[in-house]
Amino acid sequence: MAHGYLKALGKGKINVLSAGVETHGLNQDAVESMKRDGIDISDHTSNLMSDYMDIDFDVVITVCDNANERCPYFPGKVLRIHQNFEDPSKATLAGDDRAQEFDRIRNKIRGFSQNFLDQL
Repeated sequence: MAHGYLKALGKGKINVLSAGVETHGLNQDAVESMKRDGIDISDHTSNLMSDYMDIDFDVVITVCDNANERCPYFPGKVLRIHQNFEDPSKATLAGDDRAQEFDRIRNKIRGFSQNFLDQL
């Protein structure tokens, strides 16, 4: 979701790559939640951070405590930013309640992403 917002709200000002410490594929509830906010992430992929170790990043953002703790060292002058968000996929909810939980977290991620971009 953060990748989707940073790419859409950044409007080409930044190059966004997204990866995690594990791959799980795209979560369809996240795809649907983002679609409800007008952003299509259906073509995103689930990549590992190790896929990007040869890239000189300016900023690395982690959005969960697990990723922050397991994030590898990126060489060079890299600004590390961490903001933990609850994982809505772990909520034991169904139907509209599950969709509302995804939207609640999505809105937090949108706010964080916009704030990050405003500081560039």
